[in-house]
Amino acid sequence: MFDRYFRISERGSTLGREIRGGLATFFTMAYILVLNPIILGSAEDKFGHRLDTVQLTTATALVAAVMTVVMGIGGNLPLALAAGLGLNAVVAFQIAPLMSWDDAMGLIVVEGLLICVLVVTGLREAVMRAIPQPLKQAISVGIGLFIAFIGFVDAGFVSRIPDAANTTVPVQLGGSGTLTGWPILVFCLGVLLTVGLLARRVKGAILISIVTMTLVAIVINSVADIKSWGLTAPEWPDKVVDTPDFGLLGHFSLFGAFGQTGAITVVLLVFTLILSDFFDTMGTVVGITAEAGLLDEEGRVPHLGRVLLIDGAAAVAGGAASASSATSYIESAAGVGEGARTGFANLVTGGLFGLALFLTPLLTIVPLQAAAPALVAVGFLMMTQVKHIDWDRYDIAVPAFLTIAVMPFTYSITNGIGAGFLAYVVIKTVLGRAREVHWLLWAASALFLVYFAIDPIEQVLGVK
Repeated sequence: MFDRYFRISERGSTLGREIRGGLATFFTMAYILVLNPIILGSAEDKFGHRLDTVQLTTATALVAAVMTVVMGIGGNLPLALAAGLGLNAVVAFQIAPLMSWDDAMGLIVVEGLLICVLVVTGLREAVMRAIPQPLKQAISVGIGLFIAFIGFVDAGFVSRIPDAANTTVPVQLGGSGTLTGWPILVFCLGVLLTVGLLARRVKGAILISIVTMTLVAIVINSVADIKSWGLTAPEWPDKVVDTPDFGLLGHFSLFGAFGQTGAITVVLLVFTLILSDFFDTMGTVVGITAEAGLLDEEGRVPHLGRVLLIDGAAAVAGGAASASSATSYIESAAGVGEGARTGFANLVTGGLFGLALFLTPLLTIVPLQAAAPALVAVGFLMMTQVKHIDWDRYDIAVPAFLTIAVMPFTYSITNGIGAGFLAYVVIKTVLGRAREVHWLLWAASALFLVYFAIDPIEQVLGVK
């Protein structure tokens, strides 16, 4: 029955390969169960509220379990889904400070619904064609640098100089210009372990590093009783298994953001979310199916419309559960490498995420210093896209550079995307090639122009 429905034999696979593939995918992406709660839980909304990390772990596992299984059954591809890195950074550090958490998650739901509309109407491919490929790659690279910077800051490896106004250097090494304390040592060892495992192509390298350094941190903390771990101290819980806490489910407001920020800001934030989710998904889906040898003679993904619709629904589910937008994971390539070719592998991966729902106490003992090396590693992996950009063409290279540089330097993904779009439009116009710019890109650039000039515009209109 499984063979007929999932077409396992037809695609040259076996049940054993699918099971191994599902296991490999889970162990390569299970770090999100630790990282997503840390990223979202470390940020405050406009009113100073934080999300509960235990509830975040439950929500992250639930969304990953359900949507991965849905993709397996509905899309029949070995393509797992979970809260997207980069997207959760946008929510935590860009959106939440402007409104309440309910409003921020409501924007995620809106983003997912709009993606579904784009899929149904066929506009998704039109927008895909409008954005030049080098800018898409630059966005991925910029987000990678942004994530890595967050990892360095969260671990305490980089810190803001308290009186930066009296120095030309805004940030420094460690807390006082030097690296001090056991937590920093855990982070540094974690980075070295992670990159070493990645260099040796060890499956599950990121997860292995997180688990190993957490155990090291627990041992160090039990001996030294350190108080400088930050948000999460590595203390062994009283119990390993617990009942899932679904307290965050359903806590979202679809239109509350409009009351907290201006309509233009809301539109730009939703646009940023759509753009990040939109193109990450397209690249991931095509890359995984190509690696699995599932593209047809014309290079088309099987059941693409259904796959993209499920991915959009995953964003809705992520927002509704307060777990941030869920999206397809490039780590699914690990499962494909183990031989997975069908959605049956997703049943295994989703089932393991479901099991993780009951292991929340064990997953919430991970200190930032043990998890942050994964952010640095993911930043490296995203940075590799830079090799595809043609740096000899200024009409491509300058917008790409601004996109990449502005994101970490301004601590804003939105700013980086806007800078890249505006530079692209301006340079094309200066070179007399304005007709090469798609009208959708012109429209997006106009929105970003308003975004960057919002203060003088408000002054002219007498809003301030």
